Amino acid sequence: MTPVVPPPAEEPPAGLAGPAGRGAGVPPPRGPVDPLAPVPPRYGGASLADVLPSALAVLGVPGAVDLLGLTPALAGVRRVAVLLVDGLGWHQIPTAAPHAPTLAGLAATVGRPLTCGFPSTTPTSLVTLGTGAAPGAHGVLGFRVRVPDTDRVLSHIEWTGDPEPLRWQPVATQLERARAAGVAVTVVSRPEYAGSGLTLAANRGGDYRGAADADALATAMLAALHAGTGPALVSGYHPDLDRHGHLSGVDSPPWRAAATVVDALLARLVDGLPPDAALLVTADHGQLDVPQADRIDFDADDRLRAGVRVLAGEPRVRYLHVAPGAADDVVAAWEAVLGDAARVLRREEAVATGWFGPVPEAHLGRIGDVVVVCRGTSAVVATRSEHPMDARLVAYHGSDTAAEMTIPLLVVRG
Repeated sequence: MTPVVPPPAEEPPAGLAGPAGRGAGVPPPRGPVDPLAPVPPRYGGASLADVLPSALAVLGVPGAVDLLGLTPALAGVRRVAVLLVDGLGWHQIPTAAPHAPTLAGLAATVGRPLTCGFPSTTPTSLVTLGTGAAPGAHGVLGFRVRVPDTDRVLSHIEWTGDPEPLRWQPVATQLERARAAGVAVTVVSRPEYAGSGLTLAANRGGDYRGAADADALATAMLAALHAGTGPALVSGYHPDLDRHGHLSGVDSPPWRAAATVVDALLARLVDGLPPDAALLVTADHGQLDVPQADRIDFDADDRLRAGVRVLAGEPRVRYLHVAPGAADDVVAAWEAVLGDAARVLRREEAVATGWFGPVPEAHLGRIGDVVVVCRGTSAVVATRSEHPMDARLVAYHGSDTAAEMTIPLLVVRG
């Protein structure tokens, strides 16, 4: 099948290719060339939130809107698989290309950049994908957030049953919507994630299948695509590229090995697609390495701790919940200490940027009274207040740079 080169990101239609479209290549630069340039989320036509609504429109789900313009290229498709590769930013694909020729070829021929939501972090993005909603609406507004009216910090990746997931994240998922329309819905991810708060927030409505590694993931996704005769939606998740970036850095030997595994996963999925199926590949965020010299330790500076009651967020975007009346002093202190390394905003200023999309009153308290968004390669670690390992990671994400915010959409049909 002859690949159709996708248009620039400003235009909606996506390209398509079959297995013959694979090959060596590096995606042409589209969007900001500077990976440290700020990029706002593009909700409503070029973001992660638009992927599943567009997929549902391809499957004919009533009321679903194809914001990404997939329908013309995917006419006749009755089964859609969506694979999210954790940490596979658009700006990391050229780095991965020598170790991932299938990925590079798809990106060059059938890829275009989208943005994730903000913050550019896994829990926020998984729920943004699953609900088709911006973070402000679904309320999973960061890696760690304060539970309003308490001093408790909720880590969304360690979330079990409190707060109750359907109350904390009230937006119906796109999987629930698909199932209600008669689409067979399957979620394939690591066995240990089954039933977690984050899984329920992002993926309720799908039949869960555990897959312990990339090979099992491909097997389970393809089995679900080939099962039955009616319309099907299969959602898959692969975490290892992100993990090795955090632990060893982007382009480290372990990261390169993980990119090779991603490539084999993509090749299996593309080769195994049924004739009436399509594969959409995307990501939750990119990553960038943070040098030791660019790390500021919250716990080592009395000026940063003064007036801060609860520290939440993560090293690239911090939420500061402050003592009553302390907001002005906290903003001034953080601006003085961080200087050009970060933007320091009051909550209302951060919401007004549009980073989160509209934020209902019920979710405002999950955002800090003060929001600190790191620029360049800076980060605010907390060597004592948080798990010590968090401050020893090599690569991070969460902020609004192109390297973190810009993600791929690769579209392949059988």
